Amino acid sequence: MNKLLVSSLALSWIGNSVSAMNNLSDEKQPNIVLILCDDMGFSDLSCYGGEVHTPNIDFLAENGVRFSQFKNTGRSCPSRAALLTGHYQHEAGMGWMTAVDEHRPGYRGQISANLPTIAEVLRENGYATYMSGKWHVTVDGAFDKPNGSYPTQRGFEKYYGCLAGGGSYYTPKPLYYGLEPVTQLPDDFYYTTAITDSAVSFIQQHPENLPMFLYVAHFAPHLPLHAPKERVEACRERYKVGYDALRRERFERQKELGLVDKSMELPVYQREFKDKRPAWESLSPQQQEQWITDMATYAAMIEIMDDGIGELIRATKEKGIYENTVFLFMSDNGSTNEGGYLGQLMADLSNTPYRSYKQWCFQGGTSSPLIVKYGDDMKNKIKEKKGSICREACHIIDLFPTCLDIASVKYPSAFSGKKVKLSGTSLVPALQNKKVRSRDLFFEHQTSCAIISENWKLVRANGKVPWELINLSTDPFEEHDLSAQYPEKVKALEKKWNRWAEQQHVFPFEYRPWTERINYYKGLYPNQRGE
Repeated sequence: MNKLLVSSLALSWIGNSVSAMNNLSDEKQPNIVLILCDDMGFSDLSCYGGEVHTPNIDFLAENGVRFSQFKNTGRSCPSRAALLTGHYQHEAGMGWMTAVDEHRPGYRGQISANLPTIAEVLRENGYATYMSGKWHVTVDGAFDKPNGSYPTQRGFEKYYGCLAGGGSYYTPKPLYYGLEPVTQLPDDFYYTTAITDSAVSFIQQHPENLPMFLYVAHFAPHLPLHAPKERVEACRERYKVGYDALRRERFERQKELGLVDKSMELPVYQREFKDKRPAWESLSPQQQEQWITDMATYAAMIEIMDDGIGELIRATKEKGIYENTVFLFMSDNGSTNEGGYLGQLMADLSNTPYRSYKQWCFQGGTSSPLIVKYGDDMKNKIKEKKGSICREACHIIDLFPTCLDIASVKYPSAFSGKKVKLSGTSLVPALQNKKVRSRDLFFEHQTSCAIISENWKLVRANGKVPWELINLSTDPFEEHDLSAQYPEKVKALEKKWNRWAEQQHVFPFEYRPWTERINYYKGLYPNQRGE
């Protein structure tokens, strides 16, 4: 619908060149298409148990590998910073949000200039690099003009999308093409479709003698709930049974798919509702109708995104590069309860079978799908059976080294005059039916904290409440706190977490609420340009 707009603007970049074309090796390097969606729960996709119709993402799953224990940071821009740098978000300068530069090392509100991005490393090694969609790693105070952190200033040759973390699907702001603001949009503009159109145009214009890295960062299904009426109506019927029945259905499908052990029982989370979680039948007719509409809209947003992923697959086939292309798909965090009472009931369904939501470090906030689909040209390197499920614990910091491993590219030993070393580890061994390097995984956002160490997890909702100790091997849904039973284990894991937090510039904790926090640091540091 806005193909002409996207294509005409994208064509203006044909003269751009790759900085390190001479670094190409004789071996044909695979193309990489990395797709990130926004605020989607663990169970929404059909291939993860959901009733949302996602045939194209399902195709990637059926012909690739699904990960059942993939973790993120629990929030949008921290996850994006971790994905782009291969480091935990605080080390990358994104310990909180882009809303403010707090002028302290872990909380600069934008991606660090001291760490290379995945685009910079791949471009230096001969890849053509493109991005379409949500950036969300530039501080808000620099939205008016480039400050060195925009996508095309951090390794992407071509970029189309919105710098901000939220906004309308019909009038997203600030929208950029490269370093040029886009201020005029067609009447039928819809952000998800525009992201797809731009990504497809990049594939179509891509020079065939170069490997391609394409990062497609969808805004969907992040709030606000915006979708064409006819798409919403097409989804309404399946939500009329209500969330209780749908949770049970999703859970049973997860068992059938092998995502959840068949011996497990579906948990019903009361603590998150202050012990007053409502049954579907207890809602008023008006509340039920609103929940059905909202959930149908949410599903429609995912299905439109899935349509676009189908277009990307077709574009690689038409280009003749499909068999040598690796697709990766994931979400930046779990579903959110930011939509009020009914929104929490939506998220409770989306995050099935896990507890809690986006912004907390419980499983519901930090668990999301990860799918890796490789082309037939790589079948001699990949041993995992197509359609299989990998149960290796992994984190979003692992995607950077995984992509480098796929591309046969080495991470630099230094960047900007300083020594650098990746925090993540490659998941390619998991695709070869081998073990991934064992390590502890760490989490912190808005003082919600966690560490996963082997089968143990230490977690708390915020820095002012006691830790909960969970045995994930018997309690993957975090229902039973064992901290009183194993106090020494709590002390040992807390010591590990504190050591990590000191190294990563997590401290001191900040307890001010959102607006007060922003105003406080803006008052201290009026320069919010991130420079």
